[in-house]
Amino acid sequence: MSKTKSKPVPIHATMEQFETIDNELTINGLPMTVIANIVGQTPFYAYDKSVINDTMANLRQILPTGIELHYAIKANPYLPVINHMCSLVDGFDVASKGEMLLAIQTGMPTDEISFAGPGKTNVELTSAICAGVTINVESESELTRIEQISQQLAITANIALRVNPAFELKSSGMQMTGGAKPFGIDSELVADLVIRINSSSNSFIGLHIFSGSQNLKPEALIEAHNQTFELASTILEQAQSTARSINIGGGFGIPYFPGEQHLELSEISDNLSRLLKEYQSQFGQTKIMMEFGRYLVGPAGVYICEVIDIKMSRGQKYIVTNGGLHHHLSNSGNFGQIIRKNYPVAVANKMSQTSDENVIIVGPLCTPLDIVANKVTLPSLEVGDLVVVYQSGAYGACASPQQFLGHPSVAEILL
Repeated sequence: MSKTKSKPVPIHATMEQFETIDNELTINGLPMTVIANIVGQTPFYAYDKSVINDTMANLRQILPTGIELHYAIKANPYLPVINHMCSLVDGFDVASKGEMLLAIQTGMPTDEISFAGPGKTNVELTSAICAGVTINVESESELTRIEQISQQLAITANIALRVNPAFELKSSGMQMTGGAKPFGIDSELVADLVIRINSSSNSFIGLHIFSGSQNLKPEALIEAHNQTFELASTILEQAQSTARSINIGGGFGIPYFPGEQHLELSEISDNLSRLLKEYQSQFGQTKIMMEFGRYLVGPAGVYICEVIDIKMSRGQKYIVTNGGLHHHLSNSGNFGQIIRKNYPVAVANKMSQTSDENVIIVGPLCTPLDIVANKVTLPSLEVGDLVVVYQSGAYGACASPQQFLGHPSVAEILL
């Protein structure tokens, strides 16, 4: 059998994380048609353990050893993925009681689990306090509720304060800080709350400063890290407090669209090393944590759907598949994109064939929003072919309206 690296769509950043064997895309060595038979259906998501492992190993090698790495479960809460992550990361970050329960059941120590989110209910707060996870508090009123619940339970709550800085992470896909935001406590109010927690029977763990996500600009991340360390230092000095941990967020992006390149980490790492040294006297006993979601799992996943019909409409060839926005909302362009762009796509069972047809690939739903790929050049497609959408390991099945129009749910598999 011959092996070649897959290069599905030249206009995108090359998808080199998977191999092609005898004209077929493979996931961890298994051809896609074999995986489809194992799963027993299309559409499905397939996630590659080896890609996740390589990404984690690369981060461990490049980033300073003083940085702890956490996985943000919201990126992909598929339980086999979370279980696999448990052995690779230092902790989990969750955004609901449901995610917290998944995290606890992996065996991750609860003091390495943090719970964020601007609208935690009293049921969720009670569950988190009893479990012993760290609660990233998003408002003064939430802190008051935690104090009341912990007093009623006679259990010490582990509390970190999520900070809303005045600065923002420039060039981010989603801005989480700067100005008025629903996330976190305005930075000028945080020191007083640190003092309040330290004066109570609860435990002050530290600060959570997460500025934004999906960033491909090293200079923007470096600037945000500089400001984050300075802000954390200022808050703790004002409160005359130490911190067990400071979560500086993540924000590392992955290339999805034409012209985007993989994030260069060396300058980011060098700057983090400098910051750790500069703030050694203040943060020498403090765990500095980074949380990653899509960066860890996004490149490891593909979405596979099957061609079920081909039609011409006034000179344009349409490829109709059994998958679409109900399974992969972000790929359809309806999950944060202002102007829709194509994720990298290919024909999973025709990887070595020449791309010579310009087509529009759509799903089965009765809406013009159901686009898999718009005007892409691919090999000649036939009914039964498998269309692959790369960079699909994050915010896929979990972020999609799978009950929309009553079509079958998508399957998932980790290999």
